[in-house]
Amino acid sequence: MKNVAKGSYSEVLIEEGFYVLKIQNDTDQTQMVEREIDSSFIQFHFCLKGGGRFNFNQGNYQLEVSEENSLLLYNTQKDLPLNLHLFPNSWLVSVVMTIRKFHSLFSSEANYIPFLSDDNKEKKYYSQEIVSPAMAVVLNQLINYNLHPSIKELYVKAKIYELMSLYFNKTKDADLEQCPFLADEDNVRRIKMAKEIVISRMSEPPTLVELSKEIGLSLKKLKEGFKQIYGDSVYGFLFDYKMEYARKMLETGSHNVNEVGLKVGYSTASHFIASFKKKYGTTPKKYLTSGT
Repeated sequence: MKNVAKGSYSEVLIEEGFYVLKIQNDTDQTQMVEREIDSSFIQFHFCLKGGGRFNFNQGNYQLEVSEENSLLLYNTQKDLPLNLHLFPNSWLVSVVMTIRKFHSLFSSEANYIPFLSDDNKEKKYYSQEIVSPAMAVVLNQLINYNLHPSIKELYVKAKIYELMSLYFNKTKDADLEQCPFLADEDNVRRIKMAKEIVISRMSEPPTLVELSKEIGLSLKKLKEGFKQIYGDSVYGFLFDYKMEYARKMLETGSHNVNEVGLKVGYSTASHFIASFKKKYGTTPKKYLTSGT
């Protein structure tokens, strides 16, 4: 392995021909990461924070990946070594596996995945996708886990399988090429604005009607577009976000249950505890004492 990264870089072998890279650049300088990857592998790169640029063919061809986006790469005719310029304060999780291993994940259902069809087997394939909130939760867990070394590989393996399941859990409606709504960049920008608004005001979020007026989209387009881009309703997304935010606040040990509940918009602790239990299957107090 050729690795010249000065930031935090770790690699976990899931099983033969299947590994995950955690690449973190917490400096204020762009860093370069290199690794040999031959044409028998398929690559998934998930950007949690910041961004980066992949260089190919001695820098003659470039692809950028930005925050909350992912990049899928494979080319059966040509090696695609990792040559990544990771921008300052950026985090990336990369999943790399052999095409053979990848096929085995889907076995008899391989034709469900568009680029596994006979027509595409010998072609190169690049795809840029938005990272859904559910995927973002798993990616953050992969970056931040604090577990006994003896179970680290098992945990990472489980999370990578979960991540792959979420990545391919798409309806045809969410296909960018089939969806004229998403072809409109201005609409996408407005939907992203809606996401930022509900996050910034999560303790007192606007109603859908208020939100649609604020971003300048009809209620129908807001609902449809949000579901297509983020895979969930506005309030479904916000619920997941609030629970993950609450979980992280609790883990710092600096806030009690009441404080955390108020921060994410619950006026009573009992309502917050019920919501937390609905999401994670346990109460905030039990969650903390479990040492997770």
